[in-house]
Amino acid sequence: MTPARTASPRTARVINDRIALDLLVEHGSLTAAQLKELTGLSRPSVADLLQRLADDGLVRIVGEAGAARRGPNARLYGLVAERAHVAAVDVRHGSVSFALADLAGTAVGDAVLSVPDEGEPGDPVAETVTALETVLRESGVTTLHTVAVGAPGMIDPATGALGGGTALPAWHARVPAALRERLGVPVLLENEVNLAGIAEHRLGAAHGRDAFVLLWLGLGVGAAVVLDGRLRRGASGGTGEIGFLPVPGAGGLPSATDCDGGFHSLAGSAAVCALAREHRLRLPPHGTGNGLRAAEAAVRGAASGETGARGEAFLDALAERIAVGAAAITAVLDPGCVVLGGEVGRAGGRVLAARVAERLSGMSPLATEVLCGTVEGSPVLGGGLVTALDAARRDLFAPR
Repeated sequence: MTPARTASPRTARVINDRIALDLLVEHGSLTAAQLKELTGLSRPSVADLLQRLADDGLVRIVGEAGAARRGPNARLYGLVAERAHVAAVDVRHGSVSFALADLAGTAVGDAVLSVPDEGEPGDPVAETVTALETVLRESGVTTLHTVAVGAPGMIDPATGALGGGTALPAWHARVPAALRERLGVPVLLENEVNLAGIAEHRLGAAHGRDAFVLLWLGLGVGAAVVLDGRLRRGASGGTGEIGFLPVPGAGGLPSATDCDGGFHSLAGSAAVCALAREHRLRLPPHGTGNGLRAAEAAVRGAASGETGARGEAFLDALAERIAVGAAAITAVLDPGCVVLGGEVGRAGGRVLAARVAERLSGMSPLATEVLCGTVEGSPVLGGGLVTALDAARRDLFAPR
């Protein structure tokens, strides 16, 4: 029998330091006694740990626990949140959104930049970099550690670059390198639906689940797949490109370069608008986003009951379409849970999710819970901040 290996003192310190820092992130400020209770370490070990973290500039005394108690035992220790900041960037067709957070995950700034259509005057890449620099300056951030960028399309797992996809603006692919060059910090690129899936997994409806699929319903359709607790990207980064999924009722078949004829033709925003018109629902002007805002408004109005019987029939028809795509996903992956996200999915809320669940149960023998996304604000930015914070903490919470 091979004897069991025990951790070296250095390895044990590394593990204990990281546990303590994670507890300070989760709970906020704690006393040494509370850290002792939560970690199971001895009092001297906790004292040594806190001294090491203070020497590294990661922990400091932030107050005392209660007016009746004074002295060392009452000291509250907290994470030095301003030690580093991270940024998330959500790159869309007509806009770029930004969010900033400190090392504790507290939001410290945000902004939205309108981007001109291709062919119009202006350089979207330069404007994006300048806009991020502006929000950093206005938020007082001088210690940027990592930037996470979410963009439509497939991310090549070998190179980390924005690869093949449908007709995406060419400037999208140039954003990460431009940010990296100007800011001099690591820039992580991820598919925007995957970032939304990370947000729902860590912060939202799928928290604590080992398996689920986020079904993104917006301008287009997509999916984020989490199995065995891990986000799955696939051999070419294309896991979740369900706009290309051949499904009945789409009126044709997709091609390698065009998802029209796939699930996109049933559940993308243009298709949702067309379905709303079939049910004689009044739509607001499309404005920007190729009908996305109109589709969102139609679904929200129907889900709230504002459009009466016509809205009910519209939601039934839309749920039938969504269930077709969800049934194909569950037949292959059996995730046990589908979360409806994206602007349209979130607009439908629990009302749409319940309809999809009912229809899905009639199409598939696999028990599948259907939920609506619950992450507040932008789930893409939320997932971007989670991703960037994970990278920053891996670096800074490691021993020096």
